[in-house]
This record gives sequence, C-alpha cells and structure tokens, in this order.
Amino acid sequence: MRNNFLGALLVVLILGAGTTAVQSQTTAQERAEALRSQLEELQVKQLELQQRLGTLEEQLKPENIEKSLAGVGSTKPEELREARRKQLEIEKNGVEKQLDLLNDSRTRLERSIAQADADAYHQSARAVGVAETTASNSASRQTRKRSTKPKMRPRR
Repeated sequence: MRNNFLGALLVVLILGAGTTAVQSQTTAQERAEALRSQLEELQVKQLELQQRLGTLEEQLKPENIEKSLAGVGSTKPEELREARRKQLEIEKNGVEKQLDLLNDSRTRLERSIAQADADAYHQSARAVGVAETTASNSASRQTRKRSTKPKMRPRR
C-alpha cells in the first residue's frame, strides 16, 4: 500500500512538472509573439519617419524653399530663406535621430525575439522529455507489476 502511495505521488509530481514546462513554453511563445507585435509597430513608425525624412529632403532643395516663401513679402528674402532652411534642417536632424533610435530598438527586439524563440524551443523539448519520461516510467511500473512472480530459490 505504501508502494502505491509513493507511485501515485511520483506520478503527480511528474505530471505537475510537465504542466509547468508546458506553461513556461506558452509563456515564452506569448513573449515572442508580443515582441513580434512590437517589432511590427516599430517598423510602421520607421516607415513613417523615412517618408517624413524624404519629404524634408525635398523641401530643403533651394528651389522648394523659394517656392514655399513666394507669397511672403519681405525686404530681406535671403534671411527668410535661411530661417526656413535652418528650421527644416533642425526637423530633419530630429527625424534622423529618431530613426537611429528605432534602428537600435529594432536590433534589440530582433535579438529578444530570437532568444524567446530559443527559450520556447528548449521548453518544448523539456516538456517532451518530461512526457516521455512519464510514459517510460509508467510503462516500466506496469511491466514490473506484471512480472512480480515469486522467485524460486535455487536448489542446493
């Protein structure tokens, strides 16, 4: 009876370990999916900023600066053009800095995704190992139960 209790306890512990491994695997998979979602959002922001950068570069062309100020009357148009160029340069530099930060974030996210995928793989391998061990232990116990015939003592 004590043997049955220990066997049942062992099965419960093994199944509990298997459940924990599956939960960890799901957590790693969920983390990888959340990171992928963040990466997609980052790529959208990156695309928007690249488009804005292209627009700013187009606006920075001298003929476009002049066209943008064509309706503005001034006694010093050179100063107005220079002020507009400086304003556009400042905005362009800010967008370039944001793009640099997004590139760094993208690199970190890609590394984190790779790590989360590896964790999920290792956890799934552990879960399979626990399940196989559980099945193997259960089969060995069944075999031992069947083969528990009284052993004959050798004759002297």
